[in-house]
Amino acid sequence: MDYLKDPDEIYRASFAAIRDAVDLGDVPVSLQPLVIRLVHACGRPEIVKALHWSGDPVTAAHEALKRGAPVLVDATMVAAGIMRAGLPNENQIICTLTDDRAYAGAKRLATTRSSAAVDLWLPSLAGAVIALGNAPTALFRLLELLTLPQTPRPAAIFAFPVGFIGAAESKQALIDARLDVPYMTLAGREGGSAFAAAAINAVLRGAG
Repeated sequence: MDYLKDPDEIYRASFAAIRDAVDLGDVPVSLQPLVIRLVHACGRPEIVKALHWSGDPVTAAHEALKRGAPVLVDATMVAAGIMRAGLPNENQIICTLTDDRAYAGAKRLATTRSSAAVDLWLPSLAGAVIALGNAPTALFRLLELLTLPQTPRPAAIFAFPVGFIGAAESKQALIDARLDVPYMTLAGREGGSAFAAAAINAVLRGAG
C-alpha cells in the first residue's frame, strides 16, 4: 500500500491541512496553535465555531508553567496524554481522582468522586493550570469553589468535560460565570481527555 510513512512529513502535512480547513480569522494569534491542536485531536474543523474563551489562557498557562506551577487534571487519561518531556520546570501533574480521600469525600457528600477530587486541589490551586477532559461534576465543583472569595485563583482553565449529562451545562456555567481567570472551552456535549491533553501540549510547545 502506498501511504505516507515519514513522521515529520505526516506532522507537517497534518497541520498544514488543518490550517487550510479552518477559518482562524476570529481567533487571536496567541490562541491559534491551541485551536489547531484541538481540531487535530478530533479531526473536526467544525468545532472551531463552538470554542469559547476568555482572556489569553495560552500565555497565562505558559507563564505559570515556567514558574513551576502544577497541572491539575480530572482524569488519569488526561495526565497520560500530556507530553511530560515538554514541561519546562519539573512541573507536577496532579490527579487526585484515585486518592482515598476522594472516595471518602464522595461518600460523605453524596457526590461523584470527580467532584470530591477537586476539593483536594485546594492546596495546589493558586496559580495552577487546570485541564478537565472528563467529568462535568469536576467543572461544576471547581466553579462552586471559585465563587468563594477565599478560594485561590488558578492561572488558566482548559475545560472539556464530555457526555450527555451535565457536560454542555457545566461548560455553559463556566462561560456564564465571567471569572477573572483565562479559559478555553468547547460548548456542547463534545470533549474528552484528548482535548484536555492537546490543550496542555499546545501550551508546552511554547513553554520550553
